[in-house]
Amino acid sequence: MEFNFSDAEYRKMYRHTTSHVLAQAVKRLYPEAKLAIGPAIEDGFYYDIDIEKPFTPEDLEALEGEMRKICKEKIKLERFELPREEAIAFMQERQEPYKVELIQDLPEDAVISFYKQGDFTDLCAGPHLDSTGRIKGNAIKLTTVNGAYWRGDSNRKMLQRIYGTCFPTKAELDAYLARIEEAKKRDHRKLGRELGLFAFRDEAPGFPFYLPKGMVLKNTLIDYWRQVHKKWDYLEISTPQIMKRTLWETSGHWDHYKDNMYTTVIDDEDFAIKPMNCPGSILVYDLEPHSYRDLPLRYGELGLVHRHELSGALHGMFRVRCFTQDDAHILLAKDQIKDEVIRIAQLFDEVYTLFGLPYTIELSTMPEDHIGSVEDWDIATAALAEAITSIGKTYEINPGDGAFYGPKLDFHIEDSLGRTWQCGTIQLDYQLPGRFDLEYVGADGEKHCPVMIHRVVFGSIERFIGVITEHFAGAFPTWLSPVQVKILPITDRSMDYAKEVAEKLEAAGVRTEVDTRNEKLGFKIRQAQMEKVPYKLVVGDKEAAEGTVAVRTRDADKGAMALDAFMAKLQEEIASKSKTSLF
Repeated sequence: MEFNFSDAEYRKMYRHTTSHVLAQAVKRLYPEAKLAIGPAIEDGFYYDIDIEKPFTPEDLEALEGEMRKICKEKIKLERFELPREEAIAFMQERQEPYKVELIQDLPEDAVISFYKQGDFTDLCAGPHLDSTGRIKGNAIKLTTVNGAYWRGDSNRKMLQRIYGTCFPTKAELDAYLARIEEAKKRDHRKLGRELGLFAFRDEAPGFPFYLPKGMVLKNTLIDYWRQVHKKWDYLEISTPQIMKRTLWETSGHWDHYKDNMYTTVIDDEDFAIKPMNCPGSILVYDLEPHSYRDLPLRYGELGLVHRHELSGALHGMFRVRCFTQDDAHILLAKDQIKDEVIRIAQLFDEVYTLFGLPYTIELSTMPEDHIGSVEDWDIATAALAEAITSIGKTYEINPGDGAFYGPKLDFHIEDSLGRTWQCGTIQLDYQLPGRFDLEYVGADGEKHCPVMIHRVVFGSIERFIGVITEHFAGAFPTWLSPVQVKILPITDRSMDYAKEVAEKLEAAGVRTEVDTRNEKLGFKIRQAQMEKVPYKLVVGDKEAAEGTVAVRTRDADKGAMALDAFMAKLQEEIASKSKTSLF
């Protein structure tokens, strides 16, 4: 194999081998430690270890030093195999109970593979690098230690999980660690509280609380969503949050998604709180007859959905149990699929470009747990692929990760730190319309079953807010900022003029606050800067006399400006939804 760290398979092999180097270092410094598992993961690796002594930051430094020694020793990795019973005896002899358990869970006729590196041998399927010398010891960093139950079972022993990362050069490691530090500063959970956007409480795990400024941000996003969808000919609907079990059985969600659904009983009948919006759109379509002239029929819905996520999977706004999904469901004829997917992709491009979010596209194909014929799946998958390639876009295949009812195109946006997030999706569905007996009258006068496209552009309002909070580090473009202008009167004498300026700005549709506190100007400026307000207007006796304002952006002092001139330029910036200041 070519030794190229940009290759995903080589990168995984490199990091997996580094996890074995960590395990060898642990056994050298702590011979009593028992080893569990140590895989490569995105951006690094970890190893689960059973040891009574809690690992400290100083211990991690010592382990890093030992790992560097192992890399300098250029130890060859040699693979060998043993029959199952011999493998069990081999690991029992080395007093590694977790390895023994792993082997015992394998079939009796299994041949078990091991990797030997000098005085250390580990149970592993591989593959690995041929030598520890391939790993750059000065580009290894052990980052954290967390608790992890053995095999994810809370009834089993809690082990210590050492996380680490590694790169082929120290410069790449340093750049990665710098990005991690920047990401910590941008953590949306931290910024959400500091900026008064949203919060989470123990009384409602996984259910976000929107604070006043967060509601402004959410509603501004929703206003933009409505503007875009009106332009692209969508009809907004709203459907019930609780519907009968029989509906979910017909849709297939009861069989395929029940464990993630919240259920209740009303009048002795089973109901479910919707985890998806699609069945509601189907019922709306079914309220009246349709002809081919009505199609494509585009229903947009900002539907509040609930999903039972495991507590360990919850993560701020990125993974919640209740969220507003910016859904659309499009009913159309088969010969309209290509043009409609192109149209949706253009809408996505418009939205992501506005926020400065480049993206890649992934085509997810038929999973094992699917409904419908393989033939229908093949036709649907080919239709999505053809639509994307016809507009000059490329995609990667994600085999077996389609929805249970159809293949999908996932749009992965990239933020300012180079991280990717799956937000938009286009899912082609030949199944649900048929399960609900939907139909339209074609040009031939005969009845036909429409195809359905499920699509979201933000993914969910909550998740997208989390993404853009970190993308902009809380410093949102002016059109999106909860507070667009903060007026800072220098003295109490300036307060009347400050309020007059605020009234004019508010009347012009600008979200404005006045800092009325009896504090020094420098303190007010620093506070507004911490609140990441796009514009600060300093007003005193001179500004009041001349009808001006002293303008400060997030980055610079722009000096005095006539109030009317400031307002005109600011309104232009907001109306154009500019990502940067026009001043």
